[in-house]
Amino acid sequence: MLVGVPERIAEVTALLAEVLAPRAPLTVIVDGGDPGAAAAFAARLAAAFPSTARAWNVDAVLGLTGPGGTVSDSALNVLEPATDRILVFLRGGPRHRFAEGDGERRAQVVIDHRDPEWPVIRQIHPDLADPDRWYLSESRAFFAARAGDWDAKFGDDMPRYREAVRLAGVGPGQVALDIGCGTGRALPALADAAGPTGRVLGLDFTPDMLLAARKAGRDDDASLILADARRLPVADAAADVIFAAGLVHHLPDPVAGLAELARVTRPGGTLAIFHPTGRAELAARHGRTLRPGEPLSEERLGPLLAGSGWELRSYEDVPDRFLALATRTG
Repeated sequence: MLVGVPERIAEVTALLAEVLAPRAPLTVIVDGGDPGAAAAFAARLAAAFPSTARAWNVDAVLGLTGPGGTVSDSALNVLEPATDRILVFLRGGPRHRFAEGDGERRAQVVIDHRDPEWPVIRQIHPDLADPDRWYLSESRAFFAARAGDWDAKFGDDMPRYREAVRLAGVGPGQVALDIGCGTGRALPALADAAGPTGRVLGLDFTPDMLLAARKAGRDDDASLILADARRLPVADAAADVIFAAGLVHHLPDPVAGLAELARVTRPGGTLAIFHPTGRAELAARHGRTLRPGEPLSEERLGPLLAGSGWELRSYEDVPDRFLALATRTG
């Protein structure tokens, strides 16, 4: 059990109550998660509202038959969003019974609930709250809880990072930025490619991830900087190559995030969007299937890049690698 667990639950429910209270009277419907999770979370959320907010109604909805006539659908599949109703979806474990439902897409609030004692807000509709209100603190909570054993869990994919760096074309003397570097698995390969005359920066917004990178000795390969990818402490056109592993799909506004990466990259520079597994494999790991229109789908990524200062030049999505390479335009 994680230290400070009750505080984490209280933080999440207090933040949601603060965001939603001005909209009362309102009904909040909580669904998803493993059996019993919605009821437990709904009770905690209801308790977070002040006594003056009695116009609120917080319900857990479980097992409602969906449009296909099967009880495996989330109740949210058949509930239409309304001005007097907020839908909250809990992402449960990989085998939770709503994994194939469409409740997450329909909900205005999404909670990572794989560890029920360490819930993390992963999405709030911008009509409810500006991402600056929740994105940084919640994302840090998500990754901080995983930093300590990240390399032990995923360390066998280091060769895939090295190959992705090779394909990105980092050359001697270049400036390479690893944005969202985590524990720094790409940094040794980037440093080798840039050579002694180049420079490598590893930037991440989670202090625990950077601490793990230092413990692994990766500060020997790069300067490690605490920074938010949406507001980089880097001069315009400073980088030759941006390496972004597991970053873009976490950004609350992918276009704005990609535009910030473009700002710090010289014209003609390269962006490598990478993940050491393909999209379908990653989705299956988290108990879901791919849906059309996701940010990293080929049909959507090209326009997203074009609208933020990049031109997509190659796209690869195979079981053991996702790698999209783009060139900075202008």
